Amino acid sequence: MSYFESRLRVDLEDLKETEKILTFCEKLDLKNLILEPKNDVKIISESHKKIIENFSNTNIYYRYTLKPKHLQDFRKRIKDFNKFPEILSVETPNKEIQIHAIRDSRVDLISFSHPEILKTLSKGVISLAKQNKKFIEFSLFPIIVDNKSIQSKNFRYLYRFIQKARTLKADYIISGDFNELFDIRHPRALMSICNTLLDIPLEELKKIFKENPRKLLRRIKKRRDNTILENGVKIIRNRGL
Repeated sequence: MSYFESRLRVDLEDLKETEKILTFCEKLDLKNLILEPKNDVKIISESHKKIIENFSNTNIYYRYTLKPKHLQDFRKRIKDFNKFPEILSVETPNKEIQIHAIRDSRVDLISFSHPEILKTLSKGVISLAKQNKKFIEFSLFPIIVDNKSIQSKNFRYLYRFIQKARTLKADYIISGDFNELFDIRHPRALMSICNTLLDIPLEELKKIFKENPRKLLRRIKKRRDNTILENGVKIIRNRGL
């Protein structure tokens, strides 16, 4: 089982650029990529997926991040995601939306990638995410910046909130979420950064970069299976009738 880059933002409508990025990732020996459309594309057709997935031998998965402005906006837009076939994440500094998103069965992941959003992560939200079996996402891109003062501040935020999640034993993932092509790193390199700078043990990092993304994808696969009515209940069809 290989490691994951859990958030790589790509303009999937620009096939030439997408091919360039996926070719670069394959050269880095990245085995599993979760792509997020830069443009506001919710549903990616199977034919378009096939074109994208033929660009490399990397395993490709997909996600969409909802960024609601206020609670009514969330309630309105979430209606478009009933039985959504990909990972659905929510990213917002609004704590009220965070709580509603965690309680909503259509949402898989609450993202705290941006430093300004990360600052809003509370112990209560982490506990609620654990209770509702939702994943929390942290990203490393804020600490890969040229400005040393900003880098230091972002690092302190990231360290503090990851340690909170660890203390409360929440399920979380760490993505690179890099915007520039040549900033992209293999997850093993990211694990080394996390181990050295964020004091996360290597065994725990294997879970974060390997097992937790797999758990997240199994959740999506289960949602796609329309024979499943609820957790642990499946329709058994009598083939003889």
